[in-house]
Amino acid sequence: MPTYKLTIEYEGTRYSGWQAQGNTPKTVQGRLIQAATQVLGEVDLGGAGRTDSGVHAAAQVAHLRAHKAVDPLQLTRKLNDLLPHDISVLSAARAGDRFHARHDAKTRVYLYQIATRRTAFAKPFVWWIKDRLDVRPIERAAKTIVGRHDFTAFSDKRIKEDESRIVVVERCDVGVAGELILIRIEASHFLWKMVRKLVAFFVEAGRGTEKGDPLQRTESWQPTAPPSGLFLEAITYGDPFDRPLAPIVPVQ
Repeated sequence: MPTYKLTIEYEGTRYSGWQAQGNTPKTVQGRLIQAATQVLGEVDLGGAGRTDSGVHAAAQVAHLRAHKAVDPLQLTRKLNDLLPHDISVLSAARAGDRFHARHDAKTRVYLYQIATRRTAFAKPFVWWIKDRLDVRPIERAAKTIVGRHDFTAFSDKRIKEDESRIVVVERCDVGVAGELILIRIEASHFLWKMVRKLVAFFVEAGRGTEKGDPLQRTESWQPTAPPSGLFLEAITYGDPFDRPLAPIVPVQ
């Protein structure tokens, strides 16, 4: 079966996450399958990252298998003609028959945008914090999570008991751009709600209410940052990710 590697961007505000499910038809994967089926007939389509409801993607990667071949550029155009305005296929390329978007991925990169002022235009893409945040303790807390660690305290309780909570975090960068505080985390994989729970901890560190090492917590961390500020920024397949830390939706 001809296999294609799709790179996709989407605004997750209107969708119940990436993964297609029988009782939640309004998903990004579901819309892509609908469009691909109209173009190619029966298809198999799977993504590298399973973003939650309301989470966005700047460069989600998916594999698409079909029973017939089509020019990748034509495939991109035909899919985009059928997709809603908030889902866009950036590119399509022929891939090896065994390419699997999730299994072959080496790391996932997520970017979180915290707004330091109220914004009328970027509200769906930020978490606005009214309190003044000190970036320095956020940077210190971010450095502690780099490496191979147990993130049980920052995982959702609904994760299966036999699922490992060990995650290898390659880096956690913090920066300021205009009226945004940016937090980027690259890791082998992520536990359910892990990024949003870590961001909520970092915000409390910036407020001065949390001063300890996040990984020394013995109890589950309950606060969770809203999905609006979170972007799946990239999926890597062995090549280093070297994009400068910058907003996906700026707030000047």
